[in-house]
Amino acid sequence: MKYLLFYSLAFLLTHNQFIYAQNEPMFNEDKLLMHIKKIASDNFEGRKAGTKGSKKARKYITKHFQKLDVEPLSTSFGQRFSFTYDNKTYTGTNILGWIKGTTKADKYIVISAHYDHLGIQNKTIYNGADDNASGVSTLLAFAEYFKKYPPKYSIILAAFDAEELGLEGSKYYVNNTIVSSEKIVFNINMDMVSRSNKNELFIVGSKNHKHIKVAINDVKMMSQKIKLIFGHDGTDGLEDWTYASDHASFYRKQIPFLYFGVADHKDYHKSTDDYENIHPEFYKEAVHQIILMFQQIDKIDF
Repeated sequence: MKYLLFYSLAFLLTHNQFIYAQNEPMFNEDKLLMHIKKIASDNFEGRKAGTKGSKKARKYITKHFQKLDVEPLSTSFGQRFSFTYDNKTYTGTNILGWIKGTTKADKYIVISAHYDHLGIQNKTIYNGADDNASGVSTLLAFAEYFKKYPPKYSIILAAFDAEELGLEGSKYYVNNTIVSSEKIVFNINMDMVSRSNKNELFIVGSKNHKHIKVAINDVKMMSQKIKLIFGHDGTDGLEDWTYASDHASFYRKQIPFLYFGVADHKDYHKSTDDYENIHPEFYKEAVHQIILMFQQIDKIDF
């Protein structure tokens, strides 16, 4: 009986901690929406790699990293690379910042989102609000969160370029990590997290790392406003998203990852993927839950 009482008390303490954490102001929700609206505006011309709109987006992201005390990972925030796609040569630029960890500073968690989209096609701008201004705005929310709540592990905030042209930015990064690749212990990738008709956010990547699934399961169980679902991992009959976005580049290097994303919607890769079509309340809660899951991952001894 005393053991049952002990575990009951432990569960209640954990439960209360999560309730308390979920009421804490982790980031400014108005700024979250401001960033996604700005990044997905016509002014950024769809952010296709190598374009003027892409350059404007880089300046915007870099400016806000600096405002939030994020340091450049190298001598500057930009990591330039070249690649060929459909017989055309492009120059892309990853944006890489970092925050020093408090107790495990010699190991790094990469939190990533791609900032490029499809650009202008037939004189129509493809703004990519959900895909993936939503992920980039989440990166900025993380930066804001870390300013108030420093992480245990060192953090690399990576806004990757050229995801839409074959994951080229993240491919280049994992082969040119700046810090030693052996020191990178985890990747959290976010691509399309701002809308869901079914109120569902999928979590991919835990199937190969059971201790990670155990660590974040309490957050999943406590979530009440949105549905957090382990899936799209090749085991549930749904489309396998293991290689769907930039987390695939880390997976190929045997770096464990979690990918957060929603199901494809009617505006996916359409010119109608605009800010007006995101679901603001879902989005704010999704970012909240992703940060709660990060808190648990930051406690793991990799």
